Amino acid sequence: MHELILGGQKSGKSRCAEQRALQWLAAGAPREALLIATALAGDAEMRERIERHRADRAARVPALAAIEAPHALPEALRAHGAAQRLLVVDCLTLWLTQCLLPPPGHAAASDGEAAADALLAALRAAPGPVVLVSNEIGLGGIAMGREARRFADALGRLHQRVAEVCARVTLMVAGLAMTVKEPQR
Repeated sequence: MHELILGGQKSGKSRCAEQRALQWLAAGAPREALLIATALAGDAEMRERIERHRADRAARVPALAAIEAPHALPEALRAHGAAQRLLVVDCLTLWLTQCLLPPPGHAAASDGEAAADALLAALRAAPGPVVLVSNEIGLGGIAMGREARRFADALGRLHQRVAEVCARVTLMVAGLAMTVKEPQR
């Protein structure tokens, strides 16, 4: 079963995804969990943020192995998906940002829709469960810049498409999980 976990910055999204991984692992062997990190360290502050996130995650969920796939997320889903392995993607926001508005020295994706299509195809084909974390940025005002508006629109469309594929969608608010969509029984 796939799940999309949405929320604002510091809303508890990553911790919720980590809890899903702990629940998956607690169900017994031979289950595994793997985090696919999408962040690129474009500056010193981001490097520090990534390191802090790694250390915090390792302290909370030591059994959650991690790999980095800032650009190759669809390929990582295909390469690492397995029936006994839960994949945690943290996060779609950074992945899409890097596809459309990469940091200096990195190339933008030639087509954001094609990147989203590839992600959706990989998600549909995933043999095991996938938990995807992303920022819900569309609850505020309209951005003043054209690129920011384009990104917010692209992220909103990506969330809608991913939510269609996921059996569960959770919205995190102030550390509290709100169920938006549950599996049909």
